[in-house]
Amino acid sequence: MFSQYALHHAWLIPLLPVIAFIIVGLFLRRIPVLSAAVSVCMSLLSFVLALGVGYGVIDQLITVDNPLIQRMPWLVIPGLTIDMGVYIDPLSAVMLIVVTLVSLMVQIYSIGYMRGDAGFGRFFAYLSLFSATMLGLVIAVNFVQLYVFWELVGLCSYLLIGYYFHKVSAREAAKKAFITTRIGDFGLLIGIVLLQILFGTLDFQHLGVSVPAYVAQQGTGLLTVVALLIFLGPIGKSGQFPLHVWLPDAMEGPTPVSALIHAATMVVAGVYLVARAFFLFSVLPNAMEVIAWIGAFTACFAASIAFTQRDIKRILAYSTISQLGYMMLALGVGSVTASMFHLTTHAFFKALMFLAAGAVLHGLPDKNDIFAMGGLRHKMPVTFAAMTIGVLAISGIPPFAGFFSKDEILLAASQVSMPLYVIAVLTSFMTAFYMTRLLVVVFCGPEKPDNHPHEAPVSMRIPLVVLGILAIIGGYIPYAYHFGDWVRFGPALHMGLNWTIAGTSTVLSVAAMALAWFIYGSGKATSDKLARRFSALYNLSYHKYYIDELYLWLNHTFVDGFGKLLYWIEIYVIEGIVNGLAHLSLQLGDWLRRKQTGNMQRYGYIMFGAALLIVAGLLLLNPLFKGVLCGGGY
Repeated sequence: MFSQYALHHAWLIPLLPVIAFIIVGLFLRRIPVLSAAVSVCMSLLSFVLALGVGYGVIDQLITVDNPLIQRMPWLVIPGLTIDMGVYIDPLSAVMLIVVTLVSLMVQIYSIGYMRGDAGFGRFFAYLSLFSATMLGLVIAVNFVQLYVFWELVGLCSYLLIGYYFHKVSAREAAKKAFITTRIGDFGLLIGIVLLQILFGTLDFQHLGVSVPAYVAQQGTGLLTVVALLIFLGPIGKSGQFPLHVWLPDAMEGPTPVSALIHAATMVVAGVYLVARAFFLFSVLPNAMEVIAWIGAFTACFAASIAFTQRDIKRILAYSTISQLGYMMLALGVGSVTASMFHLTTHAFFKALMFLAAGAVLHGLPDKNDIFAMGGLRHKMPVTFAAMTIGVLAISGIPPFAGFFSKDEILLAASQVSMPLYVIAVLTSFMTAFYMTRLLVVVFCGPEKPDNHPHEAPVSMRIPLVVLGILAIIGGYIPYAYHFGDWVRFGPALHMGLNWTIAGTSTVLSVAAMALAWFIYGSGKATSDKLARRFSALYNLSYHKYYIDELYLWLNHTFVDGFGKLLYWIEIYVIEGIVNGLAHLSLQLGDWLRRKQTGNMQRYGYIMFGAALLIVAGLLLLNPLFKGVLCGGGY
């Protein structure tokens, strides 16, 4: 059967995009048609294999507790054995399908979006490598394999964010993303090393057995520190506060890159890591509480910034940060099911909205400000329909995908902590408001006279249609077929909908959408008047709470100041000592040189005088020698 073949050859899923990267990068980079064809075909094959893996997991009754694992030794030294392999269970199967599907849609979309670009082949090579590294991360059997691909994902994001390297802003954004995520990755690396020291293994399956036994004997103190160090990696990668600052600047890359980063690769890697290592976090209540509160705060915080942003892609970026906070909140309250469910639906509607935004920018080149657009629904009906579906889905309006996954998170939060539930509901209201604001301002109202928009080409519309369908049905179908009973972890099972919670959140979302229409669409109220009336709050939100400026000040004050101190120590202390010794040697050598006159009589006097000094010293310091010299004995 094909599913059996797919299960036992799942290693081909990341390998096929690697082959595309090599072929396109080395041989087809300057042949646009073939480079796109090879990349898309390899992505399609990976997607088909991922579907086979997903079906095989269901057919073979593979569960989180009973995974299919293939290993082979990679590094063997005394006291340390590291394997590479393939880890297949419902969590990895879902991720394989999501990543390959979104990657395939993005690559098809890019054929039209990047047409005529000088680096067309290079772009497709990077996309293939990006997909391959994320897929390699998903099937990792241990923390070492995961960390290798984790870093490669960061490298690919650096290459794609800085794709337009001739632009200073793109280069700076790529560096910002790379350096900011390195902060979290350093904590992750330390945590991995400590796990190896504590348990002697980094294998997920072995750790799943060893960690509960360790907690039962040793308690949670040290292991909580280790878990929080590991969580620093997801904080950086998934844009959680306070390491979220790189994610909005990542919009400097081409829009298909933004869709891939925000929907299926880099930023969801952190969520997947926490879900994969849930055997560690779930037995540490303090670590779980930290994860939940950081997720909740990030969700609300990012949503409040999205209220006032004007760049269409940055609004979506802050929306992603907020939704990732939702996923972390779900993990923190113990529901892997809700988190993975929302990760899946979010991949569909967020990729849809980013690609729709790309279609807008394709039709209105060099215009990112939403208030410079308007009335686009007439000239861009497909894009308008796609963005509308995406907004309804992310706002949690039934029966769209986000309704089912978002309300499962609300239900999980309500059963653990009422404050967390209130924050989650408030975030849901805010999300519906600012996403409707984007939709109304861009597509409704009168068309700007100086704009001449046009609908996207067919290659860009096909992914919009596919993702639009998934954003409609991608929540109900998994819900109806008991997604939560399939993707589960220990006691965190699918709980179904609570219609009181679902009804409340839906009413609030509809009210938020109506409020956004009243302010931005009806003409009965103007956003400018509101901005002036609440100028202090508006400026805080618009300037992103000045966190970038704070980091810049800290960098200039402390990092640069410390660097200047070290420079002073280098110049005046270290080099002063080294140069002083060198100068002393030169002076001593010069003095000795001057004593070399070549006069033999003088040399004789010096030698005789030296001999007398030696004898005198021996007489004074050694009584035994004095007795022998004077004719005495023992």
